[in-house]
Amino acid sequence: MKNLWVLAFALIVSACSEKEAAAPVELPETAAPQDQDWALHGNDWGEQRYASLDQVNRNSVDKLGLTWFFDMYTRRGIEATPLVVDGVMYVTGSWSMVYALDARNGKLLWFHDPKVERAFMAKGCCGVVNRGVAYYEGKIYVGTYDGRLVALKASSGELIWDVQTTDRDQSYTISGAPRIAGDKVIIGNGGAELGVRGYVSAYSADSGEMVWRFYTVPGNPDDGFENPLMEKIAKTWNGEWWKWGGGGTVWDSMVYDPELDLLYIGVGNGSPWNQALRSPGGGDNLFLASIVALRPDTGEYVWHYQTGPGETWDHTATQHIMLSTLNINGEPRKVLMQAPKNGFFYVLDRETGELLSANNYTPVSWASSIDMETGRPVETAGARNFDEGNPTLPGNGGGHNWPPMSFNPQTGLVYIPVMSFPSTFHTPVDDIDTLPNQGFWNLGFNTRAMAPPSLPQDQLDQIMDQTFTGQLVAWDPVKQEARWSYDHTRISFSGTLSTSGMLVFQGDMHGNFAAFDAESGEKLWSKAAQTSVMAPPITYSIEGEQYIAVAVGFGGGGAAEGGALTSGWKMPNKSRVLVYKLGGTTTLPPLPENKAVMPKPQPVTRDATVIAQGQKHYQRHCRYCHGDGLRTGNLTPDLRWASDATHDQWQDIVIGGSRATLGMVSFSDYLSPDDAEAIRQYVLSEAGILYGELSAGADAAAMEVDTR
Repeated sequence: MKNLWVLAFALIVSACSEKEAAAPVELPETAAPQDQDWALHGNDWGEQRYASLDQVNRNSVDKLGLTWFFDMYTRRGIEATPLVVDGVMYVTGSWSMVYALDARNGKLLWFHDPKVERAFMAKGCCGVVNRGVAYYEGKIYVGTYDGRLVALKASSGELIWDVQTTDRDQSYTISGAPRIAGDKVIIGNGGAELGVRGYVSAYSADSGEMVWRFYTVPGNPDDGFENPLMEKIAKTWNGEWWKWGGGGTVWDSMVYDPELDLLYIGVGNGSPWNQALRSPGGGDNLFLASIVALRPDTGEYVWHYQTGPGETWDHTATQHIMLSTLNINGEPRKVLMQAPKNGFFYVLDRETGELLSANNYTPVSWASSIDMETGRPVETAGARNFDEGNPTLPGNGGGHNWPPMSFNPQTGLVYIPVMSFPSTFHTPVDDIDTLPNQGFWNLGFNTRAMAPPSLPQDQLDQIMDQTFTGQLVAWDPVKQEARWSYDHTRISFSGTLSTSGMLVFQGDMHGNFAAFDAESGEKLWSKAAQTSVMAPPITYSIEGEQYIAVAVGFGGGGAAEGGALTSGWKMPNKSRVLVYKLGGTTTLPPLPENKAVMPKPQPVTRDATVIAQGQKHYQRHCRYCHGDGLRTGNLTPDLRWASDATHDQWQDIVIGGSRATLGMVSFSDYLSPDDAEAIRQYVLSEAGILYGELSAGADAAAMEVDTR
C-alpha cells in the first residue's frame, strides 16, 4: 500500500497545451422561464447534459427545496437518467424496472416489471443496475439485465414488443440505456469479464426486428469472418483469443450525430484483462478500448480511434462521449470529447476521427503522454510488468467511470466526476487463471493478491479513504487543463448537470446532493439524500416552473466488488427519485434505526492450508457480489454475518443452488464440495476476527437478499 502512496504523490501532470479556450459568454441578468422536457439521454443529441433553464441560478439556488419524492420498489443500486416528456417522468430502477411518474408531483402513472430472472445477477459485474430508457414517437425502450430490448407504450406502459438481443446461455447483461438513431433503437451489452464477445445492435423502433449487428472484436477464424473488416482487425490479435471471448463489450456510451449521420460507440476492455494471455505476442487488439464511428442505417464502419492499444488494465473507452463545436486554433471544429478510464481527456474531429488534443485530467502512471503524431500513448517503462505486482493509476475503476460529465457552452468547461483509484495487478499463479474459461470471472490476474489486507475495519477504512479519492473537475477542453476542482474526499460516482443558471449539480458518496458555481467551483447549496447519489441529475420546466431531479440509491460496483472501499461507510440504500424546486418544503422521513447484532460465528478449522484455499476460491468466484476480501458494501449479504442456519445449508446453497431464485446460483460447475467447504472455513475465520472487534449492538448491517 505504501507503494501506491509513493506512486500517487510522485506523479506529475504533463504540460498543458498552449491553445486558447473559448471566451465565456456572459449570463443574462434575466431570462423568461420556459417549458422544457428532458427527452434524450443527454438532453441534446450531443449529450452535453446542459439545460438553458435559469430560474434556479447562483442567486436563487439557496431557496431550492424538495418538492416531491418517490420510493422505488427495490433496494439495489440506482444509476438511471430520468427522461421527462410532456409532463411525465420515465425512470428505471434496479432489475430494469420502469416507472412512469407525474413530473409535477411524483404520482405513479404506470409501472413495468420485465421480470428478470434473479439468477442472472451472477452473470454481471456491477449489480443489477440500469441507466435509463429511450423515448421515440410515443414509445419507451428499455434494455433489461437479462439481455432483452423492450418497447412499451409511453401512455400506459403496455408491452408492444420484447426481443432477446443476447445468447441467454452466455454471460451477457444489459445495464446501459438504449439510444435512438433515426428510426432505429441501438443497444449494446456487457459481460467481458465473464468471457463474451462484444457487439452492438440496431433494431427497428416500430417492429423490434434486428436491422444490423456490428461486432467489436473478431471471432474464431475457422468459423469464417462476418465481413472483410473483421478479417482485417483479426491481424491485430494473436493466439486463440476467441477461446477467451475477446471482450470489447459496448456496455454504456453511444451517441448519435444527426448532423453527420454518424453513430459513435465506446468499446470496453478485453477478455481477460491481461493481454499476455488473450493475445500472446501483443497486438493492438482492435477494437478494444476504442471509439468507433458507424453508419446508423447499416452498421457500416467509418473510422475509429483507439485510446488503449493492446489494452490490459481494464481501461475501457465506454465512458460518456460528448459532441460539440469548439474554437480550436481560431477555427470552429466539430469535435467529440471523452474522458475514458485511462486518465486522458481526448478531443477528436468527429467527422474523421483525427486526434486534435489529449492531456491527462488525473494523475497517470501507465503512460507519460499521448503522441500527437501517432495518436498512441507513450507507455512508461514497466507498465506491463506484473511479475511483482504493478501499482497502476488510474486503476481498473478508472479516472472517470460511467457517471456522465456535462458541458456548459457559456463557461466553455466540461465538468467531470474524477476518481483517483489505484490498482495493483499481479501475474497469475494458478493454472485456472491462465486458461480460457467462459461463464465465470477470469481476469487473467491473481485475484487473491488483489484482496485487501486483513485489518480491523477502522484501519482498513483509514487506508482506503486516504488512497481512493474523488473530485469534481472543471476541465477546459481547448487548453486541456483544469480550471478548478472540488475535493469530495471519497470517490465520487455521481454524474453532473450544467445549467445556464451558471450552476453545476452533482451528488456524492457522503449522501449529499449539491450545486456548485460553474465558474468558481464554490459549493452554493447542498441537501442530504439519505443515501449515496450515483446517477446524474436532470432539470426540466413545466408551466414556467423549473425542477431539478435526481434518482438516488447506493449500490452498483461500489457495493459489490468495491466493498473493501465502501464497507466502512455503512451507506444505506434508499432507492428514490428526489425532485426539487424553488420554495419546496417537503421533508424526507427518517430512516429506520439499525439495531442488528452480529451472531457469534461457528468454530473454524485451524488448517491454514484449507483457509488459504478458501480465500483463493472466494476471490475468484464470490468477491464480485459479496465484496473483495469479504468487505461488502452493505447491500449483498456480508457472509461474515451468516447465521447457523445458512452455514448448515452451505452445500445446498453453493453447490445445490437452493437460493438461485434469490440470485445466489449454483457454482457446481466451478467448485467441488470440498472447495465450497474451504470457502466456508475462510468466511468463518474472517467472521471470528470481525466478531472479536465488535461489541453487542454494534452498528453494522444484517443483510438479506433482495427478492424483488
